[in-house]
Amino acid sequence: MNGVRLAHICRHPVKSVGHEEINRVALSAGQALPQDRRWAVAHEAAGFEQPQGWEPKQKFLRGVAEGRLQAIRARLDEATGTLALTHPERPPFTGIMPAAGDALIDWLRPLWPGSRPAPARLVSRADGGALTDVPDPFISVLSLTALRILGRRMGQELSIHRFRGNLWLEGLAPWEEFDLPGREIAIGNTRLQVVERVTRCKATCANPETGRTDADILGALDAGWGHTDFGVYARVVQGGEIATGDTVTC
Repeated sequence: MNGVRLAHICRHPVKSVGHEEINRVALSAGQALPQDRRWAVAHEAAGFEQPQGWEPKQKFLRGVAEGRLQAIRARLDEATGTLALTHPERPPFTGIMPAAGDALIDWLRPLWPGSRPAPARLVSRADGGALTDVPDPFISVLSLTALRILGRRMGQELSIHRFRGNLWLEGLAPWEEFDLPGREIAIGNTRLQVVERVTRCKATCANPETGRTDADILGALDAGWGHTDFGVYARVVQGGEIATGDTVTC
């Protein structure tokens, strides 16, 4: 892993409702990326008012169910809790979370299909954990090299935000990330244990600029490499601050 660096740090304050890039963040051992999937929008069939702990992703609004959600951009002011959202089909939204949860639901309704259970409430875990896709508090690590290889195969440039990942690395060899499960990587003063590959869903097929389906990511992965994996999950074993441009070693 010579010459590898951290190129992007991404978080999604509300699950499936907006992506945001930040320049630095402090990681804690055994915790997800701070402010990533802190909240989620539960639908009417979720079966709870507020989750006590982790809940399956099927209980929330998700990009796989409506690609237009992929085009939401977010900006969270951590000091005030103010969340700002934009979407090409909606006026800008600004509200202090979680108090503005009902206003957020109203803003989302036109983007959500009427054939699915309606958005009901903004929720967060009572135990303070993240509402990530899997029960473990993983951080996803992805490769810009792999993104470019996939884009060349598909004949189009692909945005990092199709994949809703956390940490994007520049300088990995082609598909080197798939050799990392079972090993540790160091970013700045932190250490992460890479655990497993990330299997992707159809949400990646929606363009994060428009929300329209325009790329068969899953088909391209399967045809080219015989799987639908992209990126890996890692667990923070030694916390500390990381910043874009940090060197990554193994």
